[in-house]
Amino acid sequence: MLEHTREVTLQEIANLSQADLDALTDQSSNTIGALLMHIASIEFVHQVVSFEKRDLTDQEYADWKLPLELGDQARESIHHQPLDYYIDRLNQTRANTLARLTAKDDQWLLEEDKWSHGVPYNQYYLWFHVMEDEINHRGQIRAVKRLLNHGS
Repeated sequence: MLEHTREVTLQEIANLSQADLDALTDQSSNTIGALLMHIASIEFVHQVVSFEKRDLTDQEYADWKLPLELGDQARESIHHQPLDYYIDRLNQTRANTLARLTAKDDQWLLEEDKWSHGVPYNQYYLWFHVMEDEINHRGQIRAVKRLLNHGS
């Protein structure tokens, strides 16, 4: 499911120019580039939580803060990169995920833990969320493309 989701995302962004990746449809929107970085950042966070059973370090948070949170600072900072830059970030993050998943069995997906506020979750939920988040933001990317007159 993760790989199919990514394949469709990559098809959706194929051939976008740097201008397309940096375009803002209004003053509070996110660029396609920022959304792609957000997809990679969510996957990275879930790697840390899922495989390492910890929160981000201060340095990791500093490295991923802008694409995680998006907003004004991301609009000001995440731009001027070619499509290959974003695809490389997505591919690097995914390669790490796949390498780590191959070391796990299906039972691992059902292992439960609890958030700090006591709500339980399992690994399946975490990785479903990674996929669901990417699909959600791919929908935003499609909407931006329509506004830029690139069709559906």
